[in-house]
Amino acid sequence: MDNHTVFISKPDLIDPVMIVGWPGMGNVALGVVNYIRRSLTAEKFCEITWRTPHMHESVDVENGIARFPSPPRHSFFFTKSPDLIIIEGEAQLQGASSASLLETVITVAMQFKTKRIFAGAAFPLPISHREESEVYGAATSQAFMNELIRHKVKMMDGGSISGLNGLILGFAAQKKLEAACLLATMPQYAIGFSNPKASRAIIEVLAKMLGLHIDTRELETLIKDIDEKMALIENKAIEVFSGESDAPKAEEDFEAEKKKIPASALERIESLFFEAKRDKKKAYLLKRELDRWDLFKVYEDRFLDLFKESQ
Repeated sequence: MDNHTVFISKPDLIDPVMIVGWPGMGNVALGVVNYIRRSLTAEKFCEITWRTPHMHESVDVENGIARFPSPPRHSFFFTKSPDLIIIEGEAQLQGASSASLLETVITVAMQFKTKRIFAGAAFPLPISHREESEVYGAATSQAFMNELIRHKVKMMDGGSISGLNGLILGFAAQKKLEAACLLATMPQYAIGFSNPKASRAIIEVLAKMLGLHIDTRELETLIKDIDEKMALIENKAIEVFSGESDAPKAEEDFEAEKKKIPASALERIESLFFEAKRDKKKAYLLKRELDRWDLFKVYEDRFLDLFKESQ
């Protein structure tokens, strides 16, 4: 797909570090870049635009007329002292569109002689919302991995990292750029809801590694506000997966049931929630995906909240 970068300015940066984030499970990665950008008052200097339509899964129809929806924005911000490039994306892309986007990101990174690239992601596990979020990682080099370990990041033993937040590592490695993805643990049953606790865990690691001064008090307030909702979701999830609202299965049976849903499906659901929030016409795609995995009851309140917001 054909895209190009539109520069608002050309900041003078010295060996900057790049932090990237796109929507995903728990809105963890996007929560990281958004919070750091706002905390450091980063300035926008570039945006990726599309000359030709990127890969869509549907068209919008209004009064009988069909057309492609507006392409999502992927914006670049910068800070000085420390020199950072922060990329905040509006939506996940797939196929040729994702490859084109990431090639452009890497091109910009090399243009500014970026030192390292950090991405974030959620690490959904069968845990309770009451547990503290731990940070796991994957890197493109042994030396980078060792540095992460020194900062108390646990290394992934295996598996995969889906979406742009994971693929960026592969594209970076092809160009010999150091890159790492930091993944914060969160309850698997609640990946459709923003998880500021997981975002905070990644921000704290980045702050130590990069010498950032980030005030997380705003996140502390969000975490307290969401704890009560998480408790309700946890109880509801137990009811749904057990099939018996008044007699939940044993805990080990419940955890085994949750693991049957692939992480890729949960991430796609989160991406569709993000798109439906921007465009309510996408809600039918979200409903179809929830029904496909028999998860509508788990996400019912959040699904209905999409329409309450527009009233």
